Amino acid sequence: MLHRALAGIRVLDLSRILAGPWCTQNLADLGADVVKVEHPERGDDTRGWGPPYMVGEHAAEDGSDARMSAYFISCNRGKRSVAIDYGKPEGAARLLELARDADVLVENYKAGTLKRYGLDYVSLKAVNPRLIYLSITGFGQDGPMADKPGYDYVFQGMGGLMSYTGQPDGTPGAGPLRTGVAVVDVSTGMYATSAVLAALYQRQHTGEGQHLDIALLDVAVALNANQGANYLVSGNNPQRSGNAHPNCAPYEVFRCADGRLILAIGNDAQFARFCDVAGRGDLMADPRYLTNSGRIENIVALRAVLTDVFPARTREEWTRAFDAAGVPWGPINTMEEVFAHPQVRHRQMQQTARHPVMGAIPMVRNPMLPANPNPLQPPPLLGEHTHSV
Repeated sequence: MLHRALAGIRVLDLSRILAGPWCTQNLADLGADVVKVEHPERGDDTRGWGPPYMVGEHAAEDGSDARMSAYFISCNRGKRSVAIDYGKPEGAARLLELARDADVLVENYKAGTLKRYGLDYVSLKAVNPRLIYLSITGFGQDGPMADKPGYDYVFQGMGGLMSYTGQPDGTPGAGPLRTGVAVVDVSTGMYATSAVLAALYQRQHTGEGQHLDIALLDVAVALNANQGANYLVSGNNPQRSGNAHPNCAPYEVFRCADGRLILAIGNDAQFARFCDVAGRGDLMADPRYLTNSGRIENIVALRAVLTDVFPARTREEWTRAFDAAGVPWGPINTMEEVFAHPQVRHRQMQQTARHPVMGAIPMVRNPMLPANPNPLQPPPLLGEHTHSV
């Protein structure tokens, strides 16, 4: 079972916020023993990124009321928390001892920061040559900006994503727009997870660890995907197109009689089926719309027609007809609707972990894994496992 694939692997998690913790949560979900090393007083920054917070059903061992931010919960399940101040010599010595037997170390400090404490890759490699040392930074370990910090929002703009995300100029609400979730951080965590798994596999053959250098800017550039390729091939900067797709049409949001839905036409056969459902065979007879390329070139005229077509029926009427004809569509759900959706429930995406102090903590299943037959391990309180580790 994949949920035990990394059993026996020890991970030291010195990372904070989202990209690093997302990676180490993946490793924990796959069975690794992840020890999250936090400052004894502050802990991970996201412990204070609320509201909302969950408040413990029971008091902590020291008698204090415990709370945990939803943000922290989202990316720290299955880990053990150890409170160590490695800015002090005794703390650095403790961490060095933990690193001697670790398989993976994950950190997301500015390049060169941990070298001051003798905790950089070169220093740790000397005591543990099998160590896989993952550094997640804004700009990488080298280059003219390697010493600068940066958050996800910065890289959504700097990497190009925001330049073509948002409503086009001349329309209401025009301007660049970030995504509603830290997509560069999450994607960095996923790239980092893949890199760690590949390094563990490679170590089986070489017996040696390595230093992995993952930069948020690199990930942001890679995330441009087809938009980046569009630019490299054409030399033209992608433009903001609202909810429309730059390479497929019609592929956007339309307003029905009682709400909105997403129409996602990916080929000419699907467009023909849509025209039949809509009672607009004339669109398929129009040479401008026969092919996807033609529809992209004439998207303004096609959009104007469809904007008039959709209000003739309710969402329910359209979606029943689309399902019967095999026309791709989708709703725009709230979080409440997402977790109440029958397919989401069938896939058991919402799960629960139990913590002795916090009680029942709602979680989201890792899509890499099937519905977990074993109880999920909860996120830890700050320093909860210091003595046991």
